[in-house]
Amino acid sequence: MQKKLTILLIEDDQIEVMKFNRILSKIDSKHRVIEANNGEEALNILENKDDLPNLILLDLNMPKINGIEFLKILKNDEILKYLPTVVLTTSNNQKDMLECYKIGIAGYMVKPLKYEDYQSKLIKVLSYWSANELITV
Repeated sequence: MQKKLTILLIEDDQIEVMKFNRILSKIDSKHRVIEANNGEEALNILENKDDLPNLILLDLNMPKINGIEFLKILKNDEILKYLPTVVLTTSNNQKDMLECYKIGIAGYMVKPLKYEDYQSKLIKVLSYWSANELITV
């Protein structure tokens, strides 16, 4: 059975946010999306440990605190480190990918340029995580 997820989307590009929300709308998703424009804003949202997301979708290239810096802070927190985090980025840089996996991400998805391919990948990611048994901390 597919669960309704609370997703923290950390993305500074508003066009990417609109694409993400458009896909969710198109598939009639019931997932709740919390948006953060950068890592600093996301950390402020995550301070409320009573209302944590089930899944974090994280862009790497952001102002203030970039994705890798955010991951290091997240994974050093005794509660937040258990939140599954999937990197959703345009960077297919192997160094970035390796660094993210070393820190402890749950997945790494390179955003395809073609909208239909992006939609297909995103649906698979959300379907996978809504079928998973997730820890509620």
